[in-house]
Amino acid sequence: MLHLPVGISTLDKIRSGGFVYVDKTPHVHRIVEKPGQFFLSRPRRFGKSLFLDTLKELFEGNEKLFQGLYIHDKWDWSAVHPVIKLDFGEGRLRGREQLQEKTRELLTVNQQRLGVDLQFESNSGSFAELIRLAHQQTGKRAVVLIDEYDKPILDNLEHPDTAREMRDELRDLYSVLKPQDGHIQCIFMTGVSKFSKVSLFSDLNNLTDITISSRFATICGYTQQELESCFAEHLADVDLERFRQWYNGYQWLGEPVYNPFDVLLFLQEGKVYRNYWFETGSPSFLVKFFQKRRYFLPDLERIEVGEEILNSFDVDTLTPETLLFQAGYLTIAENLERYGEQRYVLNVPNREVRLALNNALITGYTQLAAEKFHIKDHVRQALLAADFPALRGIIHRLFAAIPYRNFTNTDLLDSEGWYASVLYAFFASLDARIIPEDVTNKGQVDLTVILEDRIFVMEIKLVQAAEIEGNPALEQIRAKGYSEKYRDRQGMSVYELGLVFSKAERNLIALDGREAKGVSGH
Repeated sequence: MLHLPVGISTLDKIRSGGFVYVDKTPHVHRIVEKPGQFFLSRPRRFGKSLFLDTLKELFEGNEKLFQGLYIHDKWDWSAVHPVIKLDFGEGRLRGREQLQEKTRELLTVNQQRLGVDLQFESNSGSFAELIRLAHQQTGKRAVVLIDEYDKPILDNLEHPDTAREMRDELRDLYSVLKPQDGHIQCIFMTGVSKFSKVSLFSDLNNLTDITISSRFATICGYTQQELESCFAEHLADVDLERFRQWYNGYQWLGEPVYNPFDVLLFLQEGKVYRNYWFETGSPSFLVKFFQKRRYFLPDLERIEVGEEILNSFDVDTLTPETLLFQAGYLTIAENLERYGEQRYVLNVPNREVRLALNNALITGYTQLAAEKFHIKDHVRQALLAADFPALRGIIHRLFAAIPYRNFTNTDLLDSEGWYASVLYAFFASLDARIIPEDVTNKGQVDLTVILEDRIFVMEIKLVQAAEIEGNPALEQIRAKGYSEKYRDRQGMSVYELGLVFSKAERNLIALDGREAKGVSGH
């Protein structure tokens, strides 16, 4: 049985060490068949570095590593090119001076490896000189590979002034590529985010972005066929459908793929279903950003955006949708055409991201850490038993436990959306299906929650008073007949649930429910 290449991003080590290798050289062949400049954005831990290293080994003519692979008999192995590789993925840079020092180190390593002598003092000047001399010395145009091109910026998003400094420094560095075009055979840049051309690539307008391209949809990640053929022995006793639901589902206008990091860690760590990829990130910035923007979390169930949103990542114009998509928390579920322009429907890719993201959002929106799991268990039990008095007590205790001093400088708690967002995160973390603003022919209800064989049609109200008579939320459901469209679902029980929160109490003051039977209002 071949070894699992956990944490290995060099082709030589994988091919020489008896590790599983998923052949991505058909994509390599499309990249290298003619001179070009390419950009690829993919989430972290998705195999970008390995793909870049594969390009490096190919252009350096290391034929033995490609024997038996798709590209082996399609490449001229005498066409060796000098390769310049800059990798900004290592370490965390905290300021412009650290970035300048890191860049000098990378240029020095390439200078020594290629055996050229640089005279220019500035990093941009040295970079241009390195490209030019590499071509002149070998007679072959240089190949420029840049990995994690945006990491110095992303590491500083919580400090916008520093992030802007990093962006400007990198823009100066990358601006030398276009003037050196005559000395370059291929450019390939990878990163997590796609910064707008205006902010970072204003001088590199000939860069071909293959991030959202059906031809390159599976350039990183494992397809179902690749998974089952390359990891057959390792997957012998794995329920493939459950595995697919947990870890597959990332799409870029083509066949869905698995995150390689999840696949390898799952197989290495005893085939236990866990949040392997999600735990490598730091969603705290994302949660803070959502709170600052007062983002309505139920909107995560279906987001429709245009191309400009997916391509408009910048320090000054961050949007929640762009951040979620480029970080890998959302993926393209569907592409549409509206009024002659492309639109994309985004959703959460799989169960791992859905559960882990909502647990992170619960913690961020409530400041409850360990307690949330106890609360989730009781919420689930009360819903499945349709025990609404118990559910009222649980939700009341939930909001009573939230340390409101953490929200003293915000009007977040005066928003109905905040209460709905907290409830949404809890329900979604139970792996329930959520339909926000569920539309009927008589209006729309706030949330429909489908959990196993139970459907809960919920209306949420926020009132000023500490006490009320009756339940206006439940009365609205009955008056509007919001639950009617679900009442003929075979094998499903339908319930109407009205929740009323008080600004004065900052808590739930009424929760009433009933099973929906017969004609609305009777």
